[in-house]
Amino acid sequence: MGDFAEFVRMSMPGLLRYGHALTGNPHDAADLVQSVLEKVGSRWVAVQRKGDDPLAYVRRAMANTHISIWRRRRRENLVADLPDSGVVAPELSRLENEPLWQALRELPPRQRAVIVLRYYENLSEAEIANALGISCGTVKSQSSKAMASLRTRLGRD
Repeated sequence: MGDFAEFVRMSMPGLLRYGHALTGNPHDAADLVQSVLEKVGSRWVAVQRKGDDPLAYVRRAMANTHISIWRRRRRENLVADLPDSGVVAPELSRLENEPLWQALRELPPRQRAVIVLRYYENLSEAEIANALGISCGTVKSQSSKAMASLRTRLGRD
């Protein structure tokens, strides 16, 4: 994946899914992906030179950026935004009203990121730890807490 355009082309569907799971809606997901890819694109040679997996690097950047935005919004105590009337991909819009998706959106950002990477992207604990810049132990504890929360919210024991 030496060429950034090729990397974006091949990675975009998965990055949009990951962004949607992090943000809770496809519009913010697209903004998050675009923002992170702009930053990564300007440093693409350095990212590749580092030797790390570029996809893991982008996922980590997305998670960190999302957490920063979430913290900023929380501090500002914003009023809920009006829904955007833009066009949403059918496969993403149908998820919006599913109970699991709603419960997933209520998780703290790091727990949500761990669950999405583990169960939607099928990454191992080590890959998740690398993608998010956390230890495997943190991946396990965040996953356990998230699963317990999801079970409670969905009424399952």
